[in-house]
Amino acid sequence: MADGAHPRVSRRREVSHASARSVLMTVLGEYVLPRRAPVWTSTVVEVLALFGVEEKSARQALSRTAAEGWLRSERVGRRVRWCLTAPGHRLLAEGAHRVSEFGREQGDWDGRWLMLFVTVPEAKRDLRHRVRTRLTWSGFGSPQPGVWVSPDTRRQAEAARIIAELGVESPVMSFVAEFGSIGEVDDLVARAWDLSDLTLRYQDFIDEFSGVRPTTGQNALHAQTLLVHEWRRFPFLDPDLPSVLLPENWTGAKAAELFHSKHHEWRAASQRHWDDVLA
Repeated sequence: MADGAHPRVSRRREVSHASARSVLMTVLGEYVLPRRAPVWTSTVVEVLALFGVEEKSARQALSRTAAEGWLRSERVGRRVRWCLTAPGHRLLAEGAHRVSEFGREQGDWDGRWLMLFVTVPEAKRDLRHRVRTRLTWSGFGSPQPGVWVSPDTRRQAEAARIIAELGVESPVMSFVAEFGSIGEVDDLVARAWDLSDLTLRYQDFIDEFSGVRPTTGQNALHAQTLLVHEWRRFPFLDPDLPSVLLPENWTGAKAAELFHSKHHEWRAASQRHWDDVLA
């Protein structure tokens, strides 16, 4: 892509997810969280306008985020400013850590698998959905109904916490084992995770940001925010498998290198522009 201030929007990506609230959460995590200081409504409105979010939608996003317990408002004269609540700070800090560390090089894999057997009755569809969502977010794949696997055995404690928090009553069992002599590991990976779709998403990310070269502070803030906004979906989509389980010349590794490089390159200018807007 030729030099430009703003990333293009690929038609292959579903961009409707970039709602006002979703962009707001990215902005809060990237600019408000590090400063530990309140932010004026006018600042949020001005920044979200860079992404085509109208003032009414920006204000609604703030109100909804506050209603969910992540923000609280303070009135100063006729103006309103917003602070992160303790749960909001914790949520964004965990998300920021996950985004910044995702895609970094892993150590050698010991070849062991963590297996979970989780059965939720068909009648409890909402619970089934929440179990699937939470385990997928934690990197587990499901090669067949009721069976979840991960090559990271350290996730056993996280899985136990998810099961407890969701109140799954059916017997849940876990095993740590190596793959046997029957079958192929590649077949297990293919059944548990859709890496072909993930490859396309990573390639779209590369195409979208590789040629972007911000020329102003505002451009840098716009590009940096979109970069993080798009990248923060990948920890949910990508199980972060050991390299030995991934296709050769894995596109995800190239995308991760691009993300970390651009994030570092654009950080100073985008943060300076945020301070300019605050001022």
